[in-house]
Amino acid sequence: MNNKIVHKLVTLLLVFSLFIPFVNIQVQAQEQEAVVSVSSLKVRSGPGLTYDTIGSVHKNDKLSVVGKENDWLKVKYKNTTGWVASWYATIETEGLDNKQIVSKVNNLNVRTAPSVSSAVIGKLNEGEKYVAHQSEDEWVEIDYNGQKGWVNNTYVTIVEHTATKAPSPTSSIKEKKFVISVDALNVRAKPDLSSKKIGQVNKGDQFNVLATDHQWVQVELESGKKGWLYSFYGSFTNAVGSSSKTTSSESITVLYSGTNIRAESNTNSEVVKRAAAGESFKVIETINDWFKIDLGNGKNGYIANWVVSSSEETNTPETSKETEKEQKKEKVTRKKGTLKGATIVIDAGHGGNDRGTTGALGTDEKDITLKTAELLSSKLQAAGANVRMTRQSDEYVDLRKRVSIAHQVNADAFISLHYDAINNSSVRGYTTYYMNSHQKELANYVHKGLGDMISLKNRGVQPGNYLVLRENKQPAILIELGYLSNPTEEQHVTTRAFREQATHGIYNGIIDYFDSQLK
Repeated sequence: MNNKIVHKLVTLLLVFSLFIPFVNIQVQAQEQEAVVSVSSLKVRSGPGLTYDTIGSVHKNDKLSVVGKENDWLKVKYKNTTGWVASWYATIETEGLDNKQIVSKVNNLNVRTAPSVSSAVIGKLNEGEKYVAHQSEDEWVEIDYNGQKGWVNNTYVTIVEHTATKAPSPTSSIKEKKFVISVDALNVRAKPDLSSKKIGQVNKGDQFNVLATDHQWVQVELESGKKGWLYSFYGSFTNAVGSSSKTTSSESITVLYSGTNIRAESNTNSEVVKRAAAGESFKVIETINDWFKIDLGNGKNGYIANWVVSSSEETNTPETSKETEKEQKKEKVTRKKGTLKGATIVIDAGHGGNDRGTTGALGTDEKDITLKTAELLSSKLQAAGANVRMTRQSDEYVDLRKRVSIAHQVNADAFISLHYDAINNSSVRGYTTYYMNSHQKELANYVHKGLGDMISLKNRGVQPGNYLVLRENKQPAILIELGYLSNPTEEQHVTTRAFREQATHGIYNGIIDYFDSQLK
């Protein structure tokens, strides 16, 4: 009898002890709180975009965090638990109260968002101190000249905040200018590519910066309306003008044989010389996307920055150690089922005076590629990707510039979107093209994802000798999303429903491609 009692007591003690750590973990996890940072955020049944939606929460809602898996937060939702994407919720961080950062290097970039591909709003010099607010992965948010900015923590030291005054800002946020660098740029009501267009601005226009939100800058138009501009298509400056004289021995080297050197800084200007690959020229002045160069014998000319390499590109932390290290780290932190840390360039084919093909029913290819690109961009951003669009409006963009954008941001993927045409109106179907061997894997994954979502004839994955593929060092593909020359297919592929299906298929293929790279 005594043995039975002892046995029961031991069993009860063992069972009870098993629950102690579980209870402690739950209590500890529940002490964290996340605040929703977007207007509407889906709550899913599991940690990934493929899981079912069980509800939604809204901006500024506070959620109790009870767990975390990769980039997803497990939260209490109604009478159960669910999962939300961590990049759309802010967890209050500890340890940076009454802290400041000290830069360990010169020319340290301050960015609008915690990403190496976000816009640069300024630079820090060695020893400069700024108040710190919060940390996110390998980034620290600071007060910078009247606005919020982010610096990579590799290049700073976090210390106790002292009474030492931070360097006097050269410009407050209201004095800082944003200069448009493309021919035409849409102004949107909200900082989102899918938001309503409320106006358009032109190359060289300057605006006072009212606010920044990741890759977006808020400005006030001449009409008095306030709107948002995609910051990748402009630059921040404290000066009234958008040109700058070079004070160094900066030079450029031509990348391609037959490159045009023009009389003025635009692609419509007279060609005064054609340069060979490897030729070098001294830079006199930079004007937006152009270099004014010395041709010798007292003559000058202009050359686009996307067809040359600059001698200054390898001399600063921005384009050497800092950028390389930041990029490598972001790729390492990418998790399965998300695109966080991945940089993807979306190329809407044609634009401006290049209409592309015109369909049997009158559809201009340039219009439908832009609509498709905008929709795809919003989906990729929702998965955490840093998205760059080669054009955001009806503007002409040189093919080499499109490639240059992929190289500048060290894109993990370049997706060029097109719609096909041929004299035979009975031909139909979709095709995915690649050129170089390092591009084929991306082509295969995206083509499969696309095929799972759309009902068009599958014309397969094929090699294609297109400049945006041929000259591209990054994984790059070109997709022809059906034939506009086929009236029946044109009717189908120009619908919103088709774009939703097609972009979701491309999105799935991109997710699968990046997942395959994770070990």
